Amino acid sequence: MNKVGERLYNGIIKENPTYVLMLGMCPTLAVTTSALNGVGMGLSTTVVLTLSNLFISALRKVIPDKVRMPAFIVIVASFVTIVQFLVQGFLPSLYDSLGIYIPLIVVNCIILGRAESYASKNPIIPSVFDGIGMGLGFTIGITIIGAIREIIGSGAIFGYQVLPLADESTGTAGYTPISIFILAPGAFLVLGFVVAIMNKIRSNAEKKGVKIAPPQGCLAGDCASCAADCASKKVDAENTDTDEDSKE
Repeated sequence: MNKVGERLYNGIIKENPTYVLMLGMCPTLAVTTSALNGVGMGLSTTVVLTLSNLFISALRKVIPDKVRMPAFIVIVASFVTIVQFLVQGFLPSLYDSLGIYIPLIVVNCIILGRAESYASKNPIIPSVFDGIGMGLGFTIGITIIGAIREIIGSGAIFGYQVLPLADESTGTAGYTPISIFILAPGAFLVLGFVVAIMNKIRSNAEKKGVKIAPPQGCLAGDCASCAADCASKKVDAENTDTDEDSKE
């Protein structure tokens, strides 16, 4: 498999950020009340991820190592602002649905993680396709979750009613939406079931000799692979230092 195809396959299948690396859980759980929201959030993140990877890779030999994270955040924030204004101007209804989660793309673990682990260490072309692959993997992941929640929670998909609803006033039989699936608990339920299915698929693939990346990131307790400077990561670093001091 060539380098470009490998980066696309890596992001969509092998290291899918939603189902394998378990990154970007905040927007995954918050905005997937519908399939359209999933597509909108996913594509917005893909654009930011691809352009950020391009610029960070191009400037990787110029950015001093000591200030690389602030520099990465400035680059990402610039593209997020552009995407935010474009969505707000041309897709106001989608902007209203996604709300604060568009500017929060700046601190998305997927973007900072790929900037730190790949774009800052590799040439421009592979970095661009790494961003496209990871972005499409994220888009597919959250769109599937949004579609499942929308169908079960309202009997519709992409805003189109596919399951006729029951009408108590006329006694018409039909589908009774399970509204919990478009609420916060429904996000956790759907994510849990989808991840369980993916784990089964991964298990079967590994038995056939196909190597798939193990889960990483916050939910897997792997702070080392996360670019976010959160409290958990600081505590993990302090514990590591304490262990090393005790050994000495």
